[in-house]
Amino acid sequence: MISIVIPIYNEEENLQNLYTRLTNAAPSWKEDYEIVLIDDGSRDKSLTMMRVMAEKDSHVRVIKLSRNFGHQPAISAGIQEAKGDAIIIMDGDLQDPPEELYRFLDKWREGYEVVYAVRTKRKEGFFKKIAYSSFYRILAAISDIEIPLDSGDFCVMDRKVVNVLVHDMPEQIRFIRGMRAYAGFRQIGVTYERAERAAGEVKYTFKKLVKLALDGLFGFSSFPLRVSTYLGITIAFPSLFIGLFFLLHRLFGFKVFGHTPEETPGLASLAVGMFFLGGVMLIMLGIIGEYISRIYVEVKKRPFFVIDEIIEKKSGN
Repeated sequence: MISIVIPIYNEEENLQNLYTRLTNAAPSWKEDYEIVLIDDGSRDKSLTMMRVMAEKDSHVRVIKLSRNFGHQPAISAGIQEAKGDAIIIMDGDLQDPPEELYRFLDKWREGYEVVYAVRTKRKEGFFKKIAYSSFYRILAAISDIEIPLDSGDFCVMDRKVVNVLVHDMPEQIRFIRGMRAYAGFRQIGVTYERAERAAGEVKYTFKKLVKLALDGLFGFSSFPLRVSTYLGITIAFPSLFIGLFFLLHRLFGFKVFGHTPEETPGLASLAVGMFFLGGVMLIMLGIIGEYISRIYVEVKKRPFFVIDEIIEKKSGN
């Protein structure tokens, strides 16, 4: 059996189309299946619609979270509750086309434990495309592990991989695509063209995208912590030469920008140096603070999602 895990947050405009396209595509999978919809604290009619689907169709299960926990925790709840031998993760806005799933499952049947989607085109604004492309390349450059370029959460994972993510990787701050890469196993990418959102508003706001990017960068790279060493070296050598220059300036009294040492007692250069080094130190304190804040979250060991209700068709109905 395969499980299709889909986090849902205020997707009433897409839900019926999503369900129809999934059920129409299902025969091409040649497997028994379940559709696991995770209600991530929706405030529209999404939960009501999903409840009706689950009561009518035994293939549909709804995991209702107690509040909005966010996209990555919602995915984590879904893969924890999924029963399939292969688990598919996709979004509910139909940017991940259900009609392409058979291609991913074919690769899984060939023996690959992780089959991830690689986006060849994104039908989004120019600046958003640049931001996504830049993020993936920066992450790939500084990550401690190899994370494939232009790959999102859309993927198929074998049960053994999901077991690792659920049972052996209990971190509170979740970045599923990074965790998936860290787990290892045989992995392969499948290219596809990412569609436009079918309807409704984009749920990943700029603020949420920045948070996700920071979770990826700080969760899978120690490079930012090493930046202080690199900056220290970078600043130290020029500072040495600048210091020697001003020492010679004072000793021999030659003019700099038309001024003698007596006319420039050093206030400006001192102020510039202090502000520059102060800015560098504040940046480094901010980076250290990001790591400490994540340590703070992890040591509390609070659950990263809380399930309120599981809705499914009762046997015999």
